[in-house]
Amino acid sequence: MSHRRSLPPAPVSGGWHEGDPAAFRRFVALGPLRLENGEVLPEVRLAYETWGSLDEEGSNAVLIEHALTGDAHVTGPAASGQPTEGWWGEIVGPGKIIDTEKYFVVCANVLGGCQGSTGPSSPAPDGRPWGSRFPVVSTRDQVAAEKRLADFLGIRRWSLVAGASLGGHRAIEWAVTHPECVERLLVVASGAQTTAEQAAWAHTQIRAIELDPAWAGGDYHEGEVGPTAGLALARQIAHTTYRSPGELDTRFGRVPQHEEDPLHGGRLAVASYLDHHGDKLVRRFDAGSYVAISRSMISHDIGRDRGGVKEALKSVSARTLVVAVDSDRLFFPEQVWQIAEGVAGAFYREIHSDHGHDGFLIEFDQLTALLDEFLHQRIPRRASSLLS
Repeated sequence: MSHRRSLPPAPVSGGWHEGDPAAFRRFVALGPLRLENGEVLPEVRLAYETWGSLDEEGSNAVLIEHALTGDAHVTGPAASGQPTEGWWGEIVGPGKIIDTEKYFVVCANVLGGCQGSTGPSSPAPDGRPWGSRFPVVSTRDQVAAEKRLADFLGIRRWSLVAGASLGGHRAIEWAVTHPECVERLLVVASGAQTTAEQAAWAHTQIRAIELDPAWAGGDYHEGEVGPTAGLALARQIAHTTYRSPGELDTRFGRVPQHEEDPLHGGRLAVASYLDHHGDKLVRRFDAGSYVAISRSMISHDIGRDRGGVKEALKSVSARTLVVAVDSDRLFFPEQVWQIAEGVAGAFYREIHSDHGHDGFLIEFDQLTALLDEFLHQRIPRRASSLLS
């Protein structure tokens, strides 16, 4: 049975090119989706963007997987309905290492998100927002929706699937669930299963949102006020894990804001920094989606019902590059190495960064060099562990 519904086929070229005024989103209805937990989403829609053109052989398609609060706008300028520049524009774009003049690049807003894909703020069959009724979606459910998108676009095999952080969860799930569909795999600062510590961080962020009185059990979308304070606090907790202790000390130390120290009623500059990032997120993200995607992170485990992580990784046939950030305190290099150790012939590399987990969004020169080695097969056949 086709999942394409009644939509006309999407063109296989488009998206932003150099000189275009703006990138644009497309939407595809993918039909009902039975979730891993047995529940059914009666109608799934994904928002996505594309860059470049699919070649006649269909051999140049690249899937980019965004992180927790990312979206489909991986590269290109800000635009109407897309107020921010592409989040990986130094890696993806014309003339970049993932060259949109060479590859047909696809990025979809994750299932459960709030940038056009089905999520808690989307209308349920009764026309009201899903809210608290939105089911728990797993990484596998998100990949199942993306597989239907690939089918819709006529993509039978990805030349490369690349994901960092939470996007790396979906990238490795693609390679395990659909090994025949993934030629090459890039996983950056991510893991094969969520650790107890990562689940603890996600849990505290969820609770910060749920304890906001405006959360209303998740059914706030039709009200005048949403749980913005809880969402901002959740982002502050998360952002602390995204940066390294050394960077925070170097940038802020114990410098007070406005020369008023905490002893006299003031606050440290680092507190102002976190407040700023919390306020920024509130302007562009839905609290319900933050909770839904955080729950998918907590449940992430490629080894579930597959005999464990080691057994699941044996099914990956893609040529694989796994990259850690040496100062990452959310996805420690030891956890990232687990993927490289379990995938036959995988390559392991580390990015040196003072910025912690967010190094994958900052150290573009290093990541470009590693991808250049990998994509052009100049990397040694087997990289040794750097975790001495």
